[in-house]
Amino acid sequence: MWIEKLSSGVLRVLTPLGPRYIQPSFITRVYLMWLFRNFPNLPAEVLSGNQKRLIDRLCAEQKFVSRPRINALEDAPILGTLESRPAAPSEQIPPRRPNASIGEAVAPFAADGQRRS
Repeated sequence: MWIEKLSSGVLRVLTPLGPRYIQPSFITRVYLMWLFRNFPNLPAEVLSGNQKRLIDRLCAEQKFVSRPRINALEDAPILGTLESRPAAPSEQIPPRRPNASIGEAVAPFAADGQRRS
């Protein structure tokens, strides 16, 4: 099985849109086999900084591909599955303003609580 992984293995990255597959170079496949040697699935949080950069580079350079087939009946073996790719830095989302109707609904309870104390 490891011979097939070395020759044509793919890395599966789970994204919000579904699984995506990356077909790395031979040297990178060797490294990924070592990375996923004990666990077939890893969350992105357990990867080191260098490993995260490698995954980001693979995602950027290799482009995602459909799962390739070795032959007409068999899919390419999976080297490992990265459960969630780290989010790309994005702009800050502005804080949400409170809904005015919530304040109106809570006001009678707040006033009742102040009268009791």
